[in-house]
Amino acid sequence: MIRVARLDHLVLTVASIEASIRFYQGVLGMEEITFAAGRKALRFGRQQINLHEAGRTFEPKAIRPTPGSADLCFIVETPLADIAAHLAASGVAIELGPVPREGASGAFTSLYLRDPDGNLVELSVIDPA
Repeated sequence: MIRVARLDHLVLTVASIEASIRFYQGVLGMEEITFAAGRKALRFGRQQINLHEAGRTFEPKAIRPTPGSADLCFIVETPLADIAAHLAASGVAIELGPVPREGASGAFTSLYLRDPDGNLVELSVIDPA
């Protein structure tokens, strides 16, 4: 039996690595890193998002890597009201929220927005017990 412990990284296929870095670093505060001969990734906590540019991906890869095909949920520690103000100041529209949701971490409240490729990004604060 395989026992999965945690997610280490995921790969996001994007139209522009530079635009994705500006968004995820500038708006969401992730750290840009360079690894493996110039590849780019975004690190947060003990996880990271490896960035592949459409048409210039690495093997092996998904069958149909496509910009804008991901739904991502991030647990955040910043109050949603502060996030909403930061998004407004950054020119990023909130698509939905705050709304109650439930996931692997239990009950939380979420805001939804889009990254430069149209991926759905959910920012969630865990509800107090």
